[in-house]
Amino acid sequence: MNATEKTLQTRTSLRRYADRPISEEERLSILSAAMAAPTAGNMMLYSIIEITDQAVKESLVETCDGQSFIAKAPLVLLFLADQQRWHDFFVHGGVPKMCDEHGLTWREPEESDLMLGCCDALIAAQNSVIAAESLGIGSCYIGDIMENYERHRDIFELPRWTFPIALVCYGHYPDGERPPRRGRLPMEIVVHRDVYRKADEKVFDIMEDHRRLWSITKIGAPAENGAQKMYLRKNGAPFSFEMSRSVKAAISRWLGEEPKDHD
Repeated sequence: MNATEKTLQTRTSLRRYADRPISEEERLSILSAAMAAPTAGNMMLYSIIEITDQAVKESLVETCDGQSFIAKAPLVLLFLADQQRWHDFFVHGGVPKMCDEHGLTWREPEESDLMLGCCDALIAAQNSVIAAESLGIGSCYIGDIMENYERHRDIFELPRWTFPIALVCYGHYPDGERPPRRGRLPMEIVVHRDVYRKADEKVFDIMEDHRRLWSITKIGAPAENGAQKMYLRKNGAPFSFEMSRSVKAAISRWLGEEPKDHD
């Protein structure tokens, strides 16, 4: 196993950080790695907001389901899917007028552009996470940033064609402490060949046995098995309902289906 493989295989989410800052050199290395990530058409359909305001970090603890370590992380980056920059550039360059004069279609960002921007942003985020890990800096993704869209939109003054897809916290590992990496589902049920293979009883048995690695045993009644426990912890949990509402609100704004008071 080479150094890169070891970094990938041993990296785990870190939620407690050593009491030391991330140096400017380390910060620039993390950001440079993000910006070196693969990107659709070399358009870099993402933006990164570095969050340095402690009051904003404290607000994110509240809006991201009480995850207190956000406020203590030495470096916090928000990765946005961003089609706004190119849209504004196209308008600035007279693309709508050109389309009108030549019988071409002027197309504003749609759902597909949102998905593409999310891909770009997440690839950049993962590049930054692996670069940080190689420097001895741990990290943790906060998917809850997709909740409370209206509040996050206002906090970060997000224009219409941006979407907060991932918040990432970074910090040095505490001395002598490294959380163990949690197990993953086995390759045999995740990797398909040529076509998608729906799960069957054998796969369900493997997933049920695997539940011990998901830390869901504390969930009790009415759950009676791993599927029910995982549903109550994730898909059926209050945060999932809020995330669903929030993402729908963001997409409605993206598509111009709500008033644009904040644009």
